[in-house]
Amino acid sequence: MACFRSSGDNSCMSGNPAIYSPGSMRAEKRTAAGNSVLVAILITGLKIAVGVSTGSLGILSEAAHSGLDLMAASITFLSVGVSDKPADADHQYGHGKVENFSAFVETTLLLLTCAWVVYEAVVRLFYRHIEIEPSLAAFAVMLLSMALDWWRSRALNRIAVKYDSQALEADALHFSTDVWSAGVVVLGLLLVFLGRAFHIEWLRNADPIAALFVAGVIVFVSWRLARRTVDALLDAAPAGVRAQITAAVSRVDGVLEVDRVRIRRSGNRYFADLAVGLARNVTFQRSEQLGEAVTSAVQKILPNADVTVLPLPRAQGSENVFDRIRAAATRHNLNVHDISVQELAGQLHVEQHVELDERMTLKGAHDEVTELEASMRRDLPEIADILTHIESEPATIERPEALVADAVLERSLKAVAADFPEVLDVHDVIIKRVRGRLYVSCHCTLPDTLPLARVHDIQTEMEIHFKQRTPEIFRVLIHPEPSTDNRR
Repeated sequence: MACFRSSGDNSCMSGNPAIYSPGSMRAEKRTAAGNSVLVAILITGLKIAVGVSTGSLGILSEAAHSGLDLMAASITFLSVGVSDKPADADHQYGHGKVENFSAFVETTLLLLTCAWVVYEAVVRLFYRHIEIEPSLAAFAVMLLSMALDWWRSRALNRIAVKYDSQALEADALHFSTDVWSAGVVVLGLLLVFLGRAFHIEWLRNADPIAALFVAGVIVFVSWRLARRTVDALLDAAPAGVRAQITAAVSRVDGVLEVDRVRIRRSGNRYFADLAVGLARNVTFQRSEQLGEAVTSAVQKILPNADVTVLPLPRAQGSENVFDRIRAAATRHNLNVHDISVQELAGQLHVEQHVELDERMTLKGAHDEVTELEASMRRDLPEIADILTHIESEPATIERPEALVADAVLERSLKAVAADFPEVLDVHDVIIKRVRGRLYVSCHCTLPDTLPLARVHDIQTEMEIHFKQRTPEIFRVLIHPEPSTDNRR
């Protein structure tokens, strides 16, 4: 069966990028990332200068941290410019993975920084003591750094939430931790200053201890972010979302089963791939409608996700013999009608009409019907025999030679209709000559409440009686109409 697909930009978080134009989204993200780069350059330069002048490992670790933040911010600035490009022939899921990769690079750089800070702190605690010179400039730079980090963390987080950008979220998370880590460094400098002022020997180790605490905070935050970015790069499904989608789709009227659910993320977009079981006798149009309903159910959980639905034909327990016969014919891409099933001595005898292309040979048509009957017997072992009437299905457009005005034929048709008390009116009689044969069609008004089975019987009997009266007629087509639709 066919796949049905609905696509759109996704945000499963608090933002919804689909309601913004791609141009404005790209501009806001690049502006936020660009401002972050500029602030990172300023902070890194100031921290390096003060760290070298004071000899503080805490400040130097913060300078290294800020230096890597500068690299990360630069990577983010480049990645957000690429990630929002639309899908193309070489990147059919878009370029969103660039943001996920950018976030992964950032966390890797941070973890490498932590390894250096821990190593240097251990050396200063146990092998080499370095005198720290706390200065007013050091406190001023660290406090300025905290203020700037707080500002850009809030600005980046606002844009990250608005457009569900993992790269900007990584930057925002880093700078929010910078506020706390810088505060710890300030505390370390303050303790060193107090130790020197009051001659408290053990406070001389406050600076490397503060650096270790900063490294611990960075490792903790980076590890959490690293797991999320790795999950995105490895196409891990969000926790619990698959079960939510399965439950929601199972409640869609007409879906018999949910066979498969796959979810992947690319940047701020989610892609969902589902295979669902539908009744095998549903029409192609109905299958498409159910595909749209499944898409809607998925997008209530992952708003505006790109959803692909594969419908799978499934047999229902409620199918009757006629449903199963039609399903077998549909599987062979054939149309059957006028199906009649009789039960004799506990066995089923089937009669049916099958339409085949009029250009086929008898041998080809018979072979196709034989294969269809064998398939029906496999599905319905209780069938004893099948009799199939082969009809030719028109493959060309007929061009009538002329419309025939024959008052005698029209009166004869109305006389036949008069023999049936249910027939209220016969009108719109058309007589055509096609390939030397006469074709007659008309509209027949019947009571609204007449059962369809009786309508069909009347049509059939009228056709038979009319052909008996006028043997030159090749085909009669009667269109039934309810009386309320044809008041005259």
